[in-house]
Amino acid sequence: MNESLPPIYFYIPKSQWPVGKMPKIPQEYWQWMSSWGSRYGRGKYDWTLQTYLYLKADGLPCQLIDFMPDEGIVLSHRDFLSDNLQPLPKLLVVCIKVDREPHPYAQLQVVQNDRDPLFSRSPFLWQCHPLKFWLQPGLIPRDASRGEIFENAAFFGVLDSLAPELQAPSWGEKLGVLGLDWQVVGCDRWHDYSKVDVIVAVRSFEGELTFDSKPPSKLINAWHAGIPAVLGRESAYRRERKSELDYIEVASPEEAIAAVEMLRGDRNLRAAMIENGRIRAQETANAQIISQWRNFLTNVAVPAYYRWCTASIWQQQIFLARRHLIMKANRLQSRLNQFISKK
Repeated sequence: MNESLPPIYFYIPKSQWPVGKMPKIPQEYWQWMSSWGSRYGRGKYDWTLQTYLYLKADGLPCQLIDFMPDEGIVLSHRDFLSDNLQPLPKLLVVCIKVDREPHPYAQLQVVQNDRDPLFSRSPFLWQCHPLKFWLQPGLIPRDASRGEIFENAAFFGVLDSLAPELQAPSWGEKLGVLGLDWQVVGCDRWHDYSKVDVIVAVRSFEGELTFDSKPPSKLINAWHAGIPAVLGRESAYRRERKSELDYIEVASPEEAIAAVEMLRGDRNLRAAMIENGRIRAQETANAQIISQWRNFLTNVAVPAYYRWCTASIWQQQIFLARRHLIMKANRLQSRLNQFISKK
């Protein structure tokens, strides 16, 4: 380890240690990941193993481990951290919370949206820090030889996160009338945009939901793939938006079909959005994400580690006791809500 840094670890418990031939560099990650048959459960490896690979390749002294050490900085996905894990006097736990509940005892929480609800829950107690998610590994852009062809619309993501209206057969039928084929891309092909001409991704058309714990990944992947995007009203997308060429926001199935029809009939608009996306892609490459992680570790995690290590036992115990009370209160509230919902 570098003498100027405390030990930095990425933790995956032995019971969930990656199977198969372990990737050693970021370029091998997608091949390893795509060998899985199911999407569910992948995110925890995307945020731990993949992040470790990128930072290790960039020269950061860090280790991937399957045990919880006694000291140092440990980064791990929320799914890998048991609720009763409490940091030792020389251990800083960084919970990669993303769209989960925060870990009750982790000193730092990583979120993927700066509108995450955790920011409103006593920010002095919950120290959360937004970091962008990695670009889709192994991404294959739209085939340039397709030229001005506009015939394939697709959704890249877990089916449960697609609005019911866009899962219904009627949605595909409406696109068919416009001369487009609709497909929900399987997780083994999430990297392949080669034959796709537009993406449509809306989680819900109901209410004013802005999904403040979700990242802007679908938009950023579309920029890198060279494809226009029709998206829902999510805060992460709006946070990235600099002009109306970044994406088309829709609030209803009718607006979604109108957006696709507008793109079909306006080649100049499609070309302008693709060119704009090419520029925006330069701002959202993995090199920028590596820089964000390095800045977080150097300027946030390392100082927090030394503050924790130099705190008195009494101060550390007060911190853990407060977190314990919050965890008990949250569990009690959850049980109360369940009781009320059953009445």
